[in-house]
Amino acid sequence: MTDSTKDLDEIWPGWKEAVNMSASQLTSWLDTEESRSVGQKESDAGESVGHRSGKRIIEILGTKRDDLTADDVSHMHKVVGYVHRHLAQEPSKEDIESSRWRYSLMNWGHDPLK
Repeated sequence: MTDSTKDLDEIWPGWKEAVNMSASQLTSWLDTEESRSVGQKESDAGESVGHRSGKRIIEILGTKRDDLTADDVSHMHKVVGYVHRHLAQEPSKEDIESSRWRYSLMNWGHDPLK
């Protein structure tokens, strides 16, 4: 078993829990103004880190598990970590459905209302 395979086996359950949107749901979401309105923007690109991550998540979702690369597994770790940290910051009084908090999570493939 290679280190990459071991890492994939370790992250897989967390990935399946963290990314609860399908590739088609995430693709549709990333095309919305709400998706583009949240997140830390890159200096010149104008695209947020989360929006770009969402595109990468779509690629990973479209890849067979056995064909995932070490870079894919690394991004999967990043996604799981982000989703877990962000879920812990759930707003208490805000309308969750239209919150920036939810929109940001959705850019990372997680809809907290699912």
